Amino acid sequence: MTARTAKGFTLLELMIVIVVIGVLAALALFNYNKYGFRARRSDGQQFLMAIAAAEERYFTSFNVYTANITGASPAGLAFNSATSPNLYYTAAVVLGAGNTSYTITGTPQAGQTADACGALTLDNLGNKTPTPSQMPQNSNGNCWQ
Repeated sequence: MTARTAKGFTLLELMIVIVVIGVLAALALFNYNKYGFRARRSDGQQFLMAIAAAEERYFTSFNVYTANITGASPAGLAFNSATSPNLYYTAAVVLGAGNTSYTITGTPQAGQTADACGALTLDNLGNKTPTPSQMPQNSNGNCWQ
């Protein structure tokens, strides 16, 4: 009699392939989520920079800064909303003594709340936090790149 050669895969070989695919998919999803946080962070960065530019224009006209982001000029900066264009950050302005300094804070919301950077801040001197050396905030890339 002649021996027949087996054709196809055994159940064990098939299960090993499925486990390997599962591990690779889990790693890819984790890295994709981190990339999404970095991409959405630019929405908040751009919004804070736009508010800072508007604050400087306001200061040029009135010699003080304003905390009113959505109010019409001359009382405010005339933005449509205190929420960034893509709705990932909400901004608030805190004024210093005599309304001659400000700090803008962008608080993450929606799908951005789990970002390691957390809230972004920018002041009238151009100081940005979290700074590049702060960890674990910058564990997913520089928060202000």
